[in-house]
Amino acid sequence: MAEDYESMTVAQLKEALKELDLPVSGKKSDLLARLQEAAGAEATADVDEEIVENDASASADDGWDDEDWDDEADDVYTVKQKPVLDEDMKAALSLRAAQKKKTPSFRRTEWFRYKRLSRSGWRAPHGMDNKQRRNYKYRGSLVRIGHGKVAAARFLHPSGFKEVMVHNLADLETIDPETEAARVGGSVGGRKRETLYARADELGIRVLNRRRDV
Repeated sequence: MAEDYESMTVAQLKEALKELDLPVSGKKSDLLARLQEAAGAEATADVDEEIVENDASASADDGWDDEDWDDEADDVYTVKQKPVLDEDMKAALSLRAAQKKKTPSFRRTEWFRYKRLSRSGWRAPHGMDNKQRRNYKYRGSLVRIGHGKVAAARFLHPSGFKEVMVHNLADLETIDPETEAARVGGSVGGRKRETLYARADELGIRVLNRRRDV
């Protein structure tokens, strides 16, 4: 399998390293060297296992190729890149997720009365007799500074990546795949998106808003 490592993406290389209990840090060249070294060390064992498997298949052949079935399953599932985070950042993201579960949904005044208000975002209530501004319990919650989340994980994607807006290939080249992920701009067309997705896979960059139809 060592000869196939060159055509694999960074995410696939990291998944292969995890299966071998090897470190997943570093650039693509480091990952390739690590896998090739491990493949060379296990070459003798692989040959012995292949001989045993061939003998077993020759003795019990039911006409069904399990290897082809496994290859099809691998093509369907694609491993998503994970960020390289320290323990403090992991704890901050976990704390932010716990805080978000307790945060109320902030709705605009009279959102239940008018459909156009239910689709709009938060607006601070005004007026001397406004029930929401006066904190009546049967009205929605007010946005206050106390609802803020942990500052260390602020503006990060739930996966832990820092989002970077991308509109062309030059924007992709400036992204650090270990800590940053790409978000393709809404004005980018479908044909250009295909080019951006292909280049992102080569660089090992995760695209947060990848379209399934492209």
